[in-house]
Amino acid sequence: MTTLIKGGTVVSSTGADRAEVLIDGERIAAVLQPGSDIAAAAARGAEVVDASGRLVVPGGVDVHTHMEIPFGGTFSSDTFETGTRAAAWGGTTTIVDFATQYYGDNVREALDARMASAEGNCAIDWGLHMIIGDVHNDSLKEMDLLVNEGITSFKLFMAYPGVLYADDAQILRAMQQAAGNGGLIMMHAENGLAIDVLAEQAFERGETSPVTHGYVRRKELESEATHRAIQLARVGAAPLYIVHLSASEALEQVAIARDSGMNVFAETCPQYLHFSLEEHLDRPGFEGAAYVCSTPIRSRAEGHQDDLWKGLRTNDLAVVSTDHCPFCMKEQKELGVGDFRAIPNGIGGVEHRMDMIYQGVVTGEISLPRWVELCATTPARMMGLYPRKGAIAPGSDADIVIYDPDKQWTISVDNHHMNMDHSAYEGIAVTGHVDTVYSRGSKIIDGGQYLGRAGDGVYLRRGLSQYLQ
Repeated sequence: MTTLIKGGTVVSSTGADRAEVLIDGERIAAVLQPGSDIAAAAARGAEVVDASGRLVVPGGVDVHTHMEIPFGGTFSSDTFETGTRAAAWGGTTTIVDFATQYYGDNVREALDARMASAEGNCAIDWGLHMIIGDVHNDSLKEMDLLVNEGITSFKLFMAYPGVLYADDAQILRAMQQAAGNGGLIMMHAENGLAIDVLAEQAFERGETSPVTHGYVRRKELESEATHRAIQLARVGAAPLYIVHLSASEALEQVAIARDSGMNVFAETCPQYLHFSLEEHLDRPGFEGAAYVCSTPIRSRAEGHQDDLWKGLRTNDLAVVSTDHCPFCMKEQKELGVGDFRAIPNGIGGVEHRMDMIYQGVVTGEISLPRWVELCATTPARMMGLYPRKGAIAPGSDADIVIYDPDKQWTISVDNHHMNMDHSAYEGIAVTGHVDTVYSRGSKIIDGGQYLGRAGDGVYLRRGLSQYLQ
C-alpha cells in the first residue's frame, strides 16, 4: 500500500519546506516537489492525506525511558504496552529503554529478562541500553559481546550507593572497555555518597517534605560528578553522554569539555526546562512529590532553566529525552510520606516531550528545525539508529508525525494516556498538537483515535554512535 502526504511543510534538522512524502509499505519512497509530474503520478493509486496547514516531521526518538522497572520498593507504573502507547499519542515512534544488571547479577540473564518483558508488548519500535551495576571482568567482557549484538550504550551511576553506584575505579574500567569496543558510556552524574550524607542529616533535623529532595541533591554535587566523569573519560579515552542534566554548573563542565574537542555529550529533559523548585517541588503538603526526580528540579531564581534553553541552542545540550519513570501518587509516591528519601524518583512525561519542546519554538527559544533535531534526528544519530530513524528521507522508516502547529489545548490527567493517577503537567496550556502518527507506514494515531496495538513495535539492533570523532 502507498500513501502520499501532501500539502504540509516537511521539517528536517536543516530546514522546513513544502514537500510531499510518498510512503511505500514500511519505508519512505520519496520526498517530492509539490505539484510535480512525479508527485501527480504518485497520487494515482495512493491514499492521499491532506496535511495543509500542518507540519510533517519525523517520529520522535526518546532515548531515555524506564518502563515497568523496580525502584524504591515499587515499579514504575507504565508497562511497555501502556508506556509505548502513550508515547505514540505524543508523537514518539521509537524509544530506547534499559536492561539493568544489579549488583551480583549476570549481565546476560538481566538482558534476557528485560527482552522478555518488552517483546510483543511495545506499540512502537524499541531498543535497549545496558545498565552495568556491577563492573567486573565478566561484565566487561559482556560489553564487547553486546556491542556486536546491537546494544551499543552502557549506563553507569555515580549515585544510589548500595544499589547501582559505581566507584571511580569501576567507571574507569568500563570506560576503557568502551574505548575498545566503540560503545557509548552514559552517566548519571551526581555525587551519591555526599548526597546521602546530606539527606540523612536533613532527615535527622526533621526536614522530611518533598522539597528537601531538591535541597540535598545540590547543584554542586551534580557539577562535581559531571567534572569527574569527564576527567575519567579523558583518561579512559571513552565517549561520554551525561543523562538528565539539570544544573547550570554541570552544563558549564560539559561546555568546557566540548570546547576542548572531547567526545562529551549531554541531554536534558522537559521537566528541567519547564518546572522549578519554587513553583513545583515546594508545593504545599505532599504535592511536591509529583516532581521528585533525580537529578532534581532546580531553582528558577538561579537561572538554570534559562541556561538549559541556551545550551539547547548552542548544542552543548544535544538531545531532549524524558527519563520517563512514572509513579502514581497513591500507594507509590506516598511511600515517602514523612521521609522524602523514600519517595520513588521519577516523572511521567513520554507523552508530552514533543509538545513541551515545541513550546520553545512558540516562545522563540529554539527554531523549528532545532526542535526536530533535538527530539528526533540527533537522538537517532547519537544512539546508532540514523538514518532508519530520525529523518524523512528515501529509505528511512516511515515514522511520520503530522503536527498542528496552532492548536491550543490544556494537558490534564483526564486527557493523557500514561498509566498514572496524576499529571505533573496538569493545567499547562500548550500550542501545538499531534494529529496523525505513522509507525513504519502504519497509521497508529489519527483523529483522536488509537489504531495500533501491543506488539506493533519491533526490536532495533543499534549501530555505534555517529557522533564519535
